[in-house]
Parts: sequence; C-alpha cells; structure tokens
Amino acid sequence: MKKSSFNKKVLSWALYDFANSAFTTLVVTFIYGTYFTQAIAINEIQGTQYWSWAISISAVLVAFFSPFLGALADQKSYRKKIMFWSTLICIVSTTMLFFPIQGQVFFALVVFVIANIAFEFGTVFCNSYLKDLVPENKVGKTSGLAWGLGYFGGLISLVLALVFLVQTSEPIFNINIEDGQNIRATNLLVAFWFLIFSVPFFLFVKDPINDKKIEKSLFLDSFWQLKITYQNIKEYKNTFRFLIARLLYNDGLITIFAFGGIYAADSVGFGFEEIILLGIVLNLMAGLGAILFAFFEDKIGSKKVIKVSILFLMLATFIAFIAPELRGILQLILGGEAVSDWLTATNIFWIAAILLGLFSGPNQSASRALMAKITPNERKNEFFGFYAFSGKSTSFLGPLLFGFLTSYYGTQQAGLIVIFVFFLLGLILLKPINE
Repeated sequence: MKKSSFNKKVLSWALYDFANSAFTTLVVTFIYGTYFTQAIAINEIQGTQYWSWAISISAVLVAFFSPFLGALADQKSYRKKIMFWSTLICIVSTTMLFFPIQGQVFFALVVFVIANIAFEFGTVFCNSYLKDLVPENKVGKTSGLAWGLGYFGGLISLVLALVFLVQTSEPIFNINIEDGQNIRATNLLVAFWFLIFSVPFFLFVKDPINDKKIEKSLFLDSFWQLKITYQNIKEYKNTFRFLIARLLYNDGLITIFAFGGIYAADSVGFGFEEIILLGIVLNLMAGLGAILFAFFEDKIGSKKVIKVSILFLMLATFIAFIAPELRGILQLILGGEAVSDWLTATNIFWIAAILLGLFSGPNQSASRALMAKITPNERKNEFFGFYAFSGKSTSFLGPLLFGFLTSYYGTQQAGLIVIFVFFLLGLILLKPINE
C-alpha cells in the first residue's frame, strides 16, 4: 500500500510536466510565437524583435522573484499554494491569448508575459519536489522519465492542434480559419490541457499541513534568509559553479526554444503545417532522448549526460546555421550537377532539428537531476529558486541578442551565433563541477 501511494505521488508529479509542456510547445516555441511574428506584428523582423523583448522581460522578472519565493516556501511550506496560483494564472492568461488580432501587439505581448511568468514560477516548485519523492540513486531516472513524459505531452497536444485546428478546412466547434481564429484557438487547447492534467498533482502530492497565515514578518524572514545565502555562497561552491555553467548553456536552449519555429519559418521556408510537424518531431526525439538517457544516467552520472548533450546541441546549431546556404556553397565549389537534389535547406535543417530534439531532453532532465543531487535538503526550495534564477537571470541576453543581431544584419542566421557561444561557454564552466 505504501509503495502504491509512493508511485501515485511520483506519477502525479510527473503528470505536471505532461500538463505544462503544451504551453512551451504550442505557445512559446512552435505556434503562437510564429503566428505573432507573421500575423499580429507589422512584419516578421519587427515581430521577432518584439517577441524577444517579451521573452527577455519574462526572464528578468522570474529571475528576480524566484529565489525569494523559494526562501518563502522553505520557511513555511507554501510550495503547493504558490504552484496552484501560478498554474491558475497561466491557464487564464493563455486563454486570453485567443483574443489579440492583427495589430494588437501590446495586448498580445502583455498577456503572454503574464502567462510565461506564471508558467515559470510553477515549474520552479515542481522541480523542487523531486528530491522529496525519490531517493538520490533514482533521481536521474525519475527526472528523465518525467521529462520524457512531458515531451510526449507536448507531442500529443501538437497532434491534436494539427488534426482539429490547423491542418483542416473545418476546425472543431465551427472555428473560423480566415482570420487566424483556428491558430489562436490552439491557446484554448493549451489552457484546457494544462488544467486537466495538472489536477492529479494538486490532489495527491502533499506538503506538510500548515494553517498559519502569511504575515509580514514571514516576508522579512524570507528576504533575510536570501541575504544569508548570498553572503555564505562560498560554502556551496559546487552548487554555485553549476548554477553559473547552467546559466550559460541554458541561455542557448531558451533562445532555441523561443526562436526555433520562427527561424524555421522565416529563414528556412517552413510553412505552418511544417512548423507543427517540426514540433512533433522535436518533442518525439526529446522524449525518446530523455527516456533513453534516464535508464543509465544514475550509473554514468548526470554531469556526463549534460556534457555530451551540449556537444551535440552545438553541432545542431552549426548545421542549422549553414542550412540556408550550404547547397549554394557546394554548387559554387563542386558545380550544380554534382550536388544532390536532396540537399536542400529544409532537409539539412531537419538533421539539425532531430539532433536538437534528441539531446535537449537529456540536457534538461539531467540538469534538474544534478541540481537535486547537489542541493542541501533544508534549502531545496530556495536553491531551486536560484536554479530558476540561473536559468533566467541572463536568459534575456540570448533572445535580446538574437533579436538585435537579426535586426542589425537583416538575417536570423546572425542570431544563431549567440546560441553557439552560450553552449561553448557553458561546456567550459561545467568541467570543474563535482557530482
């Protein structure tokens, strides 16, 4: 009975990954971000820059507030309450994204920023439960399987969006296709998905019972605890070094997720249906990668999984960079007839996409697992707040630089250089970390 209850809690926790993945997949990466740049903004270049600002603003605010919320949760176990309200706000805001139409740029961006911040706050505390639910020798496997489940959640939601809303002449519920209503309706699907599959977490994963009300002194105590941690950060050198390394390579991932679909559409020439197919393949590969590495991560170590994944993510970024130009370059060098008809920008980009998907899943799940292993138990929420901080404090730089370089040079390929550099720096700083 105890084992059954334990498995139920772990499964309910993993289902939260399954629930919230629809938001990152459909809203941030593949559908709404692309729709915003092409249909709501005045033009694609300006839309890319505005979208980068929205991602950056979200990142800065999440970075600022996450450690404080973590310290607050560590003192009085408010994790679940914060997760509940964050989840609810994200669901409501995502629903509101259905309404902005062409030209309503400010409305769309404000609602998206609110939804994205709420999503991130929920994720902070979901991650912090990992160390409570499983012993350390199963942290890597559990994190990987949950992350894989999350990617399959994104995959299934994308398929539903494709079949019932995007790739059909008759969307469900008589939704109109002429004004992009069917594309905007994918936000309603995301909100419903998040609502339904987050319920098991709030029913079966428990925090210690606490009937005390939040008092002013509690907020002051939380700020005081943060100050002490900052002052004594040298006591946690290993954790601090990892947070710095992750700060950099995660910036690269955030930028890819924010602009992957946009780059495929604007620089490679993908249509909306191909963007959704790209999302399906990426989520399938990421889910398979996370699950595959989960079965031996605890044996070889989470750090090794992260290092291997970064190397392949750098390779994927390079291939994506040369995809639009490689055929022309080879034709110039070898002659037009010597270059295979298969070697097109879209096919080359598909190679990059498969590598990106296959190794982004293990990278994220192994990072979460490594953080859980090296985090002091009595400050797990606070340190996962810093984990979010490391993932967001400078993550505005990637999207911001991507948008700036795209605007300055008039091509999104210039933005990919930023991603490659972030991966390289993160890999270098990961070396001295002890697992």
